[in-house]
Amino acid sequence: MQIVIVAPPEIKPEFELKFTATHDYIFVTDYNQIRNNLKEAEVVFDFFLADNPDRLRLYQDREGLIIFCQAVTASLAQLAYNAQTKLACTLIGFNGWPTFLNRAYLEVTLLKEADKPVLQEVCAQLSTEYLLVEDRVGMVTPRVLAMLINEAFYTLQENTATATDIDLAMKLGTNYPYGPFEWTEKVGIKNIYKLLDALYTDTRDERYKICPLLKKKYLQEAIGE
Repeated sequence: MQIVIVAPPEIKPEFELKFTATHDYIFVTDYNQIRNNLKEAEVVFDFFLADNPDRLRLYQDREGLIIFCQAVTASLAQLAYNAQTKLACTLIGFNGWPTFLNRAYLEVTLLKEADKPVLQEVCAQLSTEYLLVEDRVGMVTPRVLAMLINEAFYTLQENTATATDIDLAMKLGTNYPYGPFEWTEKVGIKNIYKLLDALYTDTRDERYKICPLLKKKYLQEAIGE
Protein backbone atom coordinates (compact mmCIF):
# COMPACT_ATOMS: atom_id res chain seq x y z
CA MET A 1 0.00 0.00 0.00
CA GLN A 2 1.30 3.44 -0.98
CA ILE A 3 1.04 5.89 1.94
CA VAL A 4 1.87 9.59 1.94
CA ILE A 5 2.33 11.38 5.28
CA VAL A 6 2.07 15.18 5.34
CA ALA A 7 3.42 16.12 8.74
CA PRO A 8 6.02 18.13 10.66
CA PRO A 9 9.37 16.31 10.93
CA GLU A 10 8.97 15.53 14.64
CA ILE A 11 5.99 13.26 13.88
CA LYS A 12 8.04 10.78 11.87
CA PRO A 13 9.59 8.74 14.75
CA GLU A 14 6.27 8.10 16.49
CA PHE A 15 4.53 7.36 13.19
CA GLU A 16 7.16 4.76 12.33
CA LEU A 17 6.75 3.17 15.76
CA LYS A 18 3.00 2.96 15.30
CA PHE A 19 2.91 1.61 11.76
CA THR A 20 5.28 -1.16 10.78
CA ALA A 21 7.30 -0.77 7.60
CA THR A 22 5.21 -3.23 5.60
CA HIS A 23 4.00 -0.54 3.20
CA ASP A 24 5.64 2.13 1.07
CA TYR A 25 5.78 5.37 3.03
CA ILE A 26 6.60 8.83 1.75
CA PHE A 27 7.04 11.63 4.31
CA VAL A 28 6.62 15.22 3.16
CA THR A 29 6.59 18.33 5.32
CA ASP A 30 4.44 20.71 3.27
CA TYR A 31 1.89 20.79 0.47
CA ASN A 32 4.41 21.94 -2.12
CA GLN A 33 6.02 18.50 -1.87
CA ILE A 34 2.86 16.44 -1.99
CA ARG A 35 1.59 17.01 -5.51
CA ASN A 36 4.14 14.78 -7.21
CA ASN A 37 3.55 11.98 -4.71
CA LEU A 38 -0.23 11.71 -4.91
CA LYS A 39 -0.48 9.88 -8.20
CA GLU A 40 0.22 6.45 -6.74
CA ALA A 41 -1.02 7.14 -3.21
CA GLU A 42 -3.77 4.97 -1.73
CA VAL A 43 -3.75 6.50 1.76
CA VAL A 44 -2.74 9.95 3.01
CA PHE A 45 -2.15 10.94 6.63
CA ASP A 46 -2.52 14.72 6.70
CA PHE A 47 -1.53 16.48 9.93
CA PHE A 48 -2.13 20.00 8.57
CA LEU A 49 -5.56 19.77 6.96
CA ALA A 50 -7.63 20.99 9.91
CA ASP A 51 -5.81 24.33 9.71
CA ASN A 52 -5.91 24.40 5.90
CA PRO A 53 -9.38 23.18 4.84
CA ASP A 54 -8.93 24.59 1.34
CA ARG A 55 -6.27 21.93 0.80
CA LEU A 56 -9.03 19.34 0.57
CA ARG A 57 -9.16 20.35 -3.09
CA LEU A 58 -5.89 18.49 -3.55
CA TYR A 59 -7.71 15.24 -2.84
CA GLN A 60 -11.35 15.90 -3.74
CA ASP A 61 -11.43 14.19 -7.14
CA ARG A 62 -9.42 11.13 -6.12
CA GLU A 63 -12.07 8.42 -5.87
CA GLY A 64 -10.83 5.57 -3.74
CA LEU A 65 -8.18 7.69 -1.99
CA ILE A 66 -8.41 7.52 1.81
CA ILE A 67 -7.47 10.66 3.72
CA PHE A 68 -6.69 10.38 7.42
CA CYS A 69 -7.00 13.95 8.67
CA GLN A 70 -5.80 14.96 12.10
CA ALA A 71 -9.13 16.33 13.29
CA VAL A 72 -8.53 17.33 16.89
CA THR A 73 -9.28 21.06 16.67
CA ALA A 74 -12.08 20.82 14.10
CA SER A 75 -14.80 18.30 13.35
CA LEU A 76 -14.77 16.62 9.95
CA ALA A 77 -18.19 18.11 9.21
CA GLN A 78 -16.87 21.62 9.87
CA LEU A 79 -13.75 20.93 7.88
CA ALA A 80 -15.70 19.73 4.86
CA TYR A 81 -18.08 22.68 5.17
CA ASN A 82 -15.20 25.17 5.34
CA ALA A 83 -13.60 23.62 2.28
CA GLN A 84 -16.81 24.18 0.28
CA THR A 85 -16.14 21.23 -2.00
CA LYS A 86 -17.64 17.83 -2.78
CA LEU A 87 -15.42 14.88 -2.04
CA ALA A 88 -14.86 11.74 -4.05
CA CYS A 89 -12.22 10.59 -1.57
CA THR A 90 -12.94 9.07 1.86
CA LEU A 91 -12.27 11.37 4.82
CA ILE A 92 -11.38 9.87 8.20
CA GLY A 93 -10.43 11.91 11.25
CA PHE A 94 -7.75 10.72 13.64
CA ASN A 95 -5.96 11.79 16.80
CA GLY A 96 -2.33 12.24 15.86
CA TRP A 97 -1.21 14.34 18.81
CA PRO A 98 2.26 13.47 20.15
CA THR A 99 2.05 10.53 22.62
CA PHE A 100 -1.42 9.59 21.27
CA LEU A 101 -0.47 8.22 17.87
CA ASN A 102 1.59 5.23 18.95
CA ARG A 103 -1.06 3.50 21.04
CA ALA A 104 -2.83 0.18 20.68
CA TYR A 105 -5.98 1.91 19.42
CA LEU A 106 -6.12 4.66 16.82
CA GLU A 107 -8.80 7.19 17.83
CA VAL A 108 -10.85 8.01 14.73
CA THR A 109 -13.99 9.76 13.50
CA LEU A 110 -15.98 9.52 10.28
CA LEU A 111 -17.67 12.08 8.08
CA LYS A 112 -20.15 9.49 6.75
CA GLU A 113 -21.56 6.40 8.45
CA ALA A 114 -21.37 4.63 5.10
CA ASP A 115 -17.56 4.77 5.32
CA LYS A 116 -17.38 2.29 8.22
CA PRO A 117 -16.43 -0.67 5.98
CA VAL A 118 -13.64 1.40 4.41
CA LEU A 119 -12.33 2.32 7.87
CA GLN A 120 -12.40 -1.30 8.96
CA GLU A 121 -10.56 -2.48 5.87
CA VAL A 122 -7.84 0.17 5.87
CA CYS A 123 -7.14 -0.24 9.60
CA ALA A 124 -6.83 -3.99 9.07
CA GLN A 125 -4.29 -3.32 6.32
CA LEU A 126 -2.45 -0.95 8.64
CA SER A 127 -2.51 -3.61 11.39
CA THR A 128 -4.04 -1.28 13.95
CA GLU A 129 -7.08 -1.51 16.18
CA TYR A 130 -9.24 1.59 16.29
CA LEU A 131 -11.82 3.35 18.43
CA LEU A 132 -14.55 5.16 16.51
CA VAL A 133 -15.74 8.25 18.38
CA GLU A 134 -18.25 10.99 17.67
CA ASP A 135 -17.27 13.60 15.09
CA ARG A 136 -16.86 16.63 17.34
CA VAL A 137 -14.20 19.17 18.27
CA GLY A 138 -11.59 17.57 20.50
CA MET A 139 -12.69 13.99 19.83
CA VAL A 140 -12.53 12.29 23.27
CA THR A 141 -9.01 11.85 24.62
CA PRO A 142 -7.62 15.25 23.55
CA ARG A 143 -10.70 17.02 24.93
CA VAL A 144 -10.34 15.34 28.33
CA LEU A 145 -6.60 15.97 28.46
CA ALA A 146 -6.93 19.64 27.50
CA MET A 147 -9.53 20.16 30.24
CA LEU A 148 -7.31 18.48 32.85
CA ILE A 149 -4.31 20.56 31.82
CA ASN A 150 -6.36 23.73 31.96
CA GLU A 151 -7.49 22.88 35.50
CA ALA A 152 -3.89 22.13 36.48
CA PHE A 153 -2.85 25.60 35.31
CA TYR A 154 -5.65 27.12 37.41
CA THR A 155 -4.36 25.18 40.42
CA LEU A 156 -0.82 26.40 39.79
CA GLN A 157 -2.02 29.96 39.24
CA GLU A 158 -3.75 29.91 42.64
CA ASN A 159 -0.51 28.69 44.30
CA THR A 160 -2.35 25.65 45.64
CA ALA A 161 0.53 23.36 44.64
CA THR A 162 3.69 23.38 42.56
CA ALA A 163 3.80 21.99 39.03
CA THR A 164 5.98 19.10 40.27
CA ASP A 165 3.51 18.23 43.03
CA ILE A 166 0.55 18.40 40.64
CA ASP A 167 2.30 16.10 38.16
CA LEU A 168 3.18 13.62 40.89
CA ALA A 169 -0.31 13.65 42.37
CA MET A 170 -1.94 13.00 39.00
CA LYS A 171 0.41 10.15 38.16
CA LEU A 172 -0.04 8.49 41.54
CA GLY A 173 -3.74 9.20 41.83
CA THR A 174 -4.87 8.34 38.30
CA ASN A 175 -2.03 6.13 37.04
CA TYR A 176 -1.56 8.45 34.06
CA PRO A 177 1.79 8.03 32.29
CA TYR A 178 2.51 11.76 32.66
CA GLY A 179 1.39 14.61 34.86
CA PRO A 180 -0.50 17.49 33.22
CA PHE A 181 2.56 19.75 32.92
CA GLU A 182 4.75 16.91 31.64
CA TRP A 183 2.05 16.12 29.08
CA THR A 184 1.86 19.77 28.07
CA GLU A 185 5.55 19.68 27.22
CA LYS A 186 5.14 16.53 25.14
CA VAL A 187 1.94 17.53 23.31
CA GLY A 188 2.90 21.20 23.01
CA ILE A 189 1.30 24.21 24.67
CA LYS A 190 0.27 25.45 21.22
CA ASN A 191 -1.87 22.35 20.63
CA ILE A 192 -3.49 22.62 24.07
CA TYR A 193 -4.25 26.31 23.63
CA LYS A 194 -5.70 25.86 20.14
CA LEU A 195 -7.93 23.00 21.27
CA LEU A 196 -9.23 24.83 24.34
CA ASP A 197 -9.94 27.88 22.21
CA ALA A 198 -11.81 25.74 19.67
CA LEU A 199 -13.74 23.92 22.40
CA TYR A 200 -14.81 27.12 24.13
CA THR A 201 -15.84 28.68 20.82
CA ASP A 202 -17.84 25.57 19.95
CA THR A 203 -19.52 24.96 23.32
CA ARG A 204 -19.20 28.11 25.48
CA ASP A 205 -18.64 25.66 28.32
CA GLU A 206 -16.72 27.31 31.19
CA ARG A 207 -14.67 24.14 31.61
CA TYR A 208 -12.79 25.09 28.47
CA LYS A 209 -12.26 28.77 29.24
CA ILE A 210 -8.50 29.19 28.98
CA CYS A 211 -6.66 29.78 32.24
CA PRO A 212 -4.80 33.15 32.12
CA LEU A 213 -1.57 31.44 33.18
CA LEU A 214 -1.86 28.90 30.35
CA LYS A 215 -2.55 31.72 27.89
CA LYS A 216 0.48 33.63 29.17
CA LYS A 217 2.72 30.60 28.73
CA TYR A 218 1.36 30.04 25.21
CA LEU A 219 1.96 33.67 24.23
CA GLN A 220 5.47 33.65 25.69
CA GLU A 221 6.31 30.55 23.68
CA ALA A 222 4.74 32.01 20.53
CA ILE A 223 6.82 35.16 20.87
CA GLY A 224 9.91 33.01 21.36
CA GLU A 225 9.18 31.29 18.03
